[in-house]
Amino acid sequence: MRKNRVVIVGGGFGGIYTALEFEKRRDPDFEVTLISQDNFFLFTPLLHEVAASDLDLTHIINPIRKLLRRVQFFEGEVQSVDIAKRQVVVSHGSDLHRHSLEYDDIVFALGSVTNFYNIPNLAETAVTMKSLGDAIGLRNRLIEHLEEADTECAANDRMSLLTFVVAGGGFAGVETIGSISDFVKEALRYYPNLRPEMIRVVLVHPGEFVLPELGEELGRYASRKLAERGIEVRSNTKIKAVTSDGVELTDGAHITTRTLVWTAGIAPHPLLKKVPLPKEHQRLKVNGAMGVEGYPGIWALGDCAMIPDGHGRYQPATAQHASREGRVLAHNIVANRRGEDLIPFRFNTLGLLASIGRRTGVARILGFNFSGFVAWWLWRTIYLLKLPRVEKKVRVALDWTLDMFFTKDFVQYLHQRSAPFVNTPITRSDIGPNRDTDRLTMVH
Repeated sequence: MRKNRVVIVGGGFGGIYTALEFEKRRDPDFEVTLISQDNFFLFTPLLHEVAASDLDLTHIINPIRKLLRRVQFFEGEVQSVDIAKRQVVVSHGSDLHRHSLEYDDIVFALGSVTNFYNIPNLAETAVTMKSLGDAIGLRNRLIEHLEEADTECAANDRMSLLTFVVAGGGFAGVETIGSISDFVKEALRYYPNLRPEMIRVVLVHPGEFVLPELGEELGRYASRKLAERGIEVRSNTKIKAVTSDGVELTDGAHITTRTLVWTAGIAPHPLLKKVPLPKEHQRLKVNGAMGVEGYPGIWALGDCAMIPDGHGRYQPATAQHASREGRVLAHNIVANRRGEDLIPFRFNTLGLLASIGRRTGVARILGFNFSGFVAWWLWRTIYLLKLPRVEKKVRVALDWTLDMFFTKDFVQYLHQRSAPFVNTPITRSDIGPNRDTDRLTMVH
């Protein structure tokens, strides 16, 4: 009998953990294919550590082909999904040629994209923190601005070069602003023309306190700690517009800057708009078992799905939920094909943690609040345990250990090719009458 073909679209937490569950089951009746535009799985909670030079960029990514030995992998970008024909069209290769992959079951695990809320010039100007390229780009920009600001010819531009603005007071925004502050201030000792008072770091947040997901007590603690470190926390404020020399805020203030990091919103993947399936808040509407009602064999999880939690609400779009959703979804796909009962996804958040810089953090775990060094230590320990593969755990642990004894590296990761050099023959008239030069030239 023909194997049941399962296609997983997306290589984030939801997609990878669905594939890993199939990998673990080794079911001979299922042929599973994971499609992702990257050939690696990115552990996004540690992105800001790459931007701040606390971790090597390769240590928070895992090659998908090392994670999956039995599940097939296809590197490419999904162009369309034909629900009627049960086909996924994928483009890949240097010429972006296309393939059509047929499926019996499809899993939408596309994740989300950055939402710029139609603010003029924002998408073209801001740095985001969604991908490995974003973290590398932010690190390069920080170093580039320090190098330029240290020169005498840039004395009049130092205000804009050394002002860093982060929009969004959630986990990504707070962790990013803390990392930026630590990185820039630690690097200053190597720039003789720069002083600490020249640095301005601003966090723009629409609420009264940052990290509202952790509650008022921890949120206000985090806001206070950031302020103690010289970070301006602009509460109850949003980015109104991006100008040629900075940003305008909704409170009327204008901040001159060349670096704006945007972490203030996400939106469903654009591919979902092309798929004729029921949606809610632009995400796929599914039942508790993560299946789309009325469309057998179509499933969704993670950021692109609205999964009911059994209490009239929906599951939050977090990595700890998506990874567990993947395990349950793989079980349900197998059970559905065998006529067995499906399991509704039920999970309560175990805890939330955030690092706010300088070996300080905030955490709420099983209803208990932690702050300061203890919370930071818990943050590192828990994420180290969650990182896939022993090899990466060891590499990250070594990076963090060495970080206690050595200062941060501030070398730009550049990928430009070296300049081409044309070998032009040298004639005697070019050299002149010097015999030593002639002799050296002839030897060369």
